[in-house]
Amino acid sequence: MLTRRWMLFLLTLLIFVFSLGRRRALVMWFAGPKRKEEPYRPANPFRRNGRSLVGVASGDGVEADVRQALDLIGGLGPLDLADKTVLVKPNVVSGKPNPSTTNPEVVGVVVKLLYEAGARKVYVGDMSAMVTLVTSSTLRHMEKTGIQRAANDAGAEVIGFEDHDWVEVPVPEARYLDKVLVTEWLYRVDLVVNVPVIKTHSSASYSICLKNFIGCTHLRQRPYLIDSDHWEELVAEFNLAYRPQLHIVDGTVSMIEGGPWDGPSSRTGLIIASGDPVAADALGLGVIKAHGRWEMVTAKEIWEQKQIHRALELGLGGPREKILLLSRGEGVEFSRLLGAARRFSGL
Repeated sequence: MLTRRWMLFLLTLLIFVFSLGRRRALVMWFAGPKRKEEPYRPANPFRRNGRSLVGVASGDGVEADVRQALDLIGGLGPLDLADKTVLVKPNVVSGKPNPSTTNPEVVGVVVKLLYEAGARKVYVGDMSAMVTLVTSSTLRHMEKTGIQRAANDAGAEVIGFEDHDWVEVPVPEARYLDKVLVTEWLYRVDLVVNVPVIKTHSSASYSICLKNFIGCTHLRQRPYLIDSDHWEELVAEFNLAYRPQLHIVDGTVSMIEGGPWDGPSSRTGLIIASGDPVAADALGLGVIKAHGRWEMVTAKEIWEQKQIHRALELGLGGPREKILLLSRGEGVEFSRLLGAARRFSGL
């Protein structure tokens, strides 16, 4: 009798055979990594007195809020961007608009600020979910969502990872896999800025910083093909391969139920910035939890979420007592959201 894992594998294979027109995705499915690289886990440059900094800003428009959230954690100076190449990684799971995908205005602002800080070249790259690549491509999704135009207008080049090669990275500390196949683009640039959106997820409970990294991994390594009973732990373990230097979280509109494709949303109107993915995820989870709509989040303490718990075990972020939350914003709704997020996360 076929196990659930093998049934998913065969279904996936059939989808790709059926989609011969998407030749690049089909070639990618069968192609192996071109080379091996060591895990890349730079120290978090956004810390103060041994504590991870998290900045959250709201109320003055997207560009002002991104600037303010970054200013709260020390600005882009700690990244020493002069003459460096940067990959910006948004969430482009499909061609659906924000908050299924990252707000294109946020992407454009991030690219603009990176150039202002001295970056030589900025790329915006991702790979959409497997099922969407049957009939489309990541670049077409970027065009449809407005991300491509926003990136191009700010001077960035857009990349669909399925059109490029892959690298094998060993992760001996992991429990559910021994290696991660990641896009070569992680090793073709000097640093990576992760730009996820706050949203719920029907399999992984939620999707913010840690989950956004899955778009950098090979289609053969979707969590449901490896171990569908440990989706959330696998999300954390994939992050052992590479650590982005900065996370700028789009909370302009947040998905608060369902997901990752569709679900009720809320105009939360905020931006989160941190060098610590666990800290940023904890605050974003507090925002979701404040709406009381998604049981996979509301039924657990934030620090008991499996993505968070496993990431802490692996040393991918700081525990709550070593996180400092800084905020700037006004208005009744921001005060309510921030108060609830602080209460739920303990930050």
